[in-house]
Amino acid sequence: MRTRLLPLLIVLMAGVLLALGFPLAGSLAAREQQRVVVDRIDDTARFAALAQFVTAGPTAVASEEGNERLHTLSSELTRYHDLYGIRAGVFYRDGLRMAKAPADWRLPRSGNGAEAFEEALAGRRSHDPPQVWPWQEGRLAVASPVVRDGDVVAVVVTDSPTGRMRSRILHGWLVIAGGECAAMLLAVGAAFRLTGWVLRPVRILDTATHDIATGRMQSRVAAASGPPELRRLARSFNEMADNVEEVLEQQRAFVADASHQLRNPLSALLLRIELLGLELPEGHEEIASVRTEGKRLARVLDDLLDLALAEHTAADLRLTDIAALAADRVDAWLPVAVREEVGLAYTGPSAITGWADPIALSSALDAVVDNALKFTPPGSHVEVSARTDGETIALTVADGGPGLTEDELARIGDRFWRSSRHQNVSGSGLGLSISRALLMAGGSTIAYAPNEPRGLRVTITVPRDKPQ
Repeated sequence: MRTRLLPLLIVLMAGVLLALGFPLAGSLAAREQQRVVVDRIDDTARFAALAQFVTAGPTAVASEEGNERLHTLSSELTRYHDLYGIRAGVFYRDGLRMAKAPADWRLPRSGNGAEAFEEALAGRRSHDPPQVWPWQEGRLAVASPVVRDGDVVAVVVTDSPTGRMRSRILHGWLVIAGGECAAMLLAVGAAFRLTGWVLRPVRILDTATHDIATGRMQSRVAAASGPPELRRLARSFNEMADNVEEVLEQQRAFVADASHQLRNPLSALLLRIELLGLELPEGHEEIASVRTEGKRLARVLDDLLDLALAEHTAADLRLTDIAALAADRVDAWLPVAVREEVGLAYTGPSAITGWADPIALSSALDAVVDNALKFTPPGSHVEVSARTDGETIALTVADGGPGLTEDELARIGDRFWRSSRHQNVSGSGLGLSISRALLMAGGSTIAYAPNEPRGLRVTITVPRDKPQ
């Protein structure tokens, strides 16, 4: 969820920063150019004031005072060009020069300079030139009219290079870009913190849900952080978990109490059946059938009590030699295997340590080996093996029996479930359920799969590190 929420927040914040950055960059460029234009307007106005006192035209007879004023204007234009590198000149209406600097500069006949000259001839200052961007090699032309007796007699034109202005704009843009990058980094950090704050209760809730789904009913969610809606969800989840745990505890208590309370009457009933059997002829079929069913019912009650205890009792985890435990259980079941004419052997390393409840693991392994010996025909083989698989230990029991179909594999381990093909085999249908409950309490798992070329493969997975 974080991988979907975080890019969305980053893209949104980047869009906001770009929406602010582009107008700011455009405003900075316009401000820099406007400052240059204002300076040029002041300069042209000053030169226009000087040009008003110069002789009216190039064909007029120049007086000594007029020549002195023209010399002053030319000197000012030359010094202005030498100092700032800006071309400037005063031109009569017909385009002939009154004074200019540098001497080889000519009035532009087209482009921005010509448009500014034409506007000034109309008696108004030229419009602001188009925006010059840092990647453009443009120049700024500004013109002002020289008015005498209400008429425009000449035009002052300045033609400015834009290198320094474009450098200032680029520098300002770099500052803006740096600020945008810093703001973006802060935004990404804020997005990480925000998504972490929002999703932390969700992750905790997911972990607690997984724990409860795998049998750790004591897991709860801390509802102290996150948005108010998620805190309310966490409290509701805790209330639901409390109710579910209470209901399951009542169910376990009922099964344990019922199994315990039924054992005494059943024991008395079996005793009376045995006494009744003494009074009947030996080999009486009905009494033998009743005796068999009574013993089967007693076994079911014992298994129910074991299941209730397995689901209720906490695991006593210890660092255990799994290989030695498996070899020991194989030795214990060898007499049964010999009696059933089934081969039974352990293969694998002599020592592998993992964290498990030795008693629970032994009981689970006994149940699996018992099932394997029941369903494996004489002359076949049952193999118990152990191997390391990363951070876990795989304890496998593979038999050569008839195996199970895909539908049966999906149901194996359910309480009281037995394959319709194996109803004649003794058992209550609770042995694998008890095994699963015992293993889950210690952080282990049990899985079923077909064995090649035939049979069933049961894998018990034990953690190598101590479960949290």
